[in-house]
Amino acid sequence: MQMKSRRPSETDLSLDAHWDYVNRIEGECVLKLLSDQLYWFCELGSCLSSELVDRVHAPYTWTVRQAVEHCVDAERIFGDRMLRIAAGDTTNLPAWDENAYANARFGLGNIGHLISELGFLRQANLVLLGRLIPSAWDNVGRVDSHPITTRGIAWLAAAHVQHHFEIIEQRCEIAPQRAPI
Repeated sequence: MQMKSRRPSETDLSLDAHWDYVNRIEGECVLKLLSDQLYWFCELGSCLSSELVDRVHAPYTWTVRQAVEHCVDAERIFGDRMLRIAAGDTTNLPAWDENAYANARFGLGNIGHLISELGFLRQANLVLLGRLIPSAWDNVGRVDSHPITTRGIAWLAAAHVQHHFEIIEQRCEIAPQRAPI
């Protein structure tokens, strides 16, 4: 019997861009990956000074603060999608314009508050995923007319954060610890 939070199969994700993200992360259990990333959130946040977070590092067009805020926004949207698809909602969910969200500049406050919000959203998503019956992980929904399962979105959430946090580490020349020793 396969575990519900196993790596995605070809029926869980339909876009090559999603597979590009997911194929770069290691592990077999998305619940463990999502949970372990909470440690990385805290460590990365503790390495970011105000000088680093408000600078645009070429060739990027967003500040580090906007990139973290983007991760917060994405985590919230991934959570909504996981809930709706797991519940069997067949509504074609809309795409979202990440640049419009980044340009709205909701996150002008303390970077620590953004990291905390990201952590709270991740914890809420973990609680949601933890209470799903196994079959709900296989439910297929549509996002911008592309099929995706609850499992696919969960793996995409982990891969998305990893993608952006690795860029932030590179931009800021920092190497926070990613998991407890």
